[in-house]
Amino acid sequence: MMSFMFVLPNPFKKIELFGLVFYMFVMLSFLLYLVIYKMVKMVVKKSDKPGKKLMAVFTKDNGRTKKTYFGSAGMDDYTLTKDKEQRKRYRTRHQKDLQTKDYTRAGYLSYYILWGNSTSRKENISAYKKRFNLN
Repeated sequence: MMSFMFVLPNPFKKIELFGLVFYMFVMLSFLLYLVIYKMVKMVVKKSDKPGKKLMAVFTKDNGRTKKTYFGSAGMDDYTLTKDKEQRKRYRTRHQKDLQTKDYTRAGYLSYYILWGNSTSRKENISAYKKRFNLN
């Protein structure tokens, strides 16, 4: 005698698969949002605060702004002196400022703009924007 066995599909498999696909969709959407729509605009201008050289204004896409003052007025920087040895000493001494992982902090701005690769502030600002994906 032969017997036939019917295998019924497990409804939970479909639910698990749907959950996995949905989770992947949500994560990809979130990453796309961060990359494309979460742009931050940065403008660097002369400081309006006594004792500081420059001011960076960061504006998020939701309109919130943050001002960061950086560079001590009256002090040297690589864009003024063009001294490579002085730049090397500064960057060695201030490497610790990058541990915050916050590109809006004064340490980051001074490190990359005032003591950047170029003696031109304009070029250093452009490189900074490119490095941190800013407008």
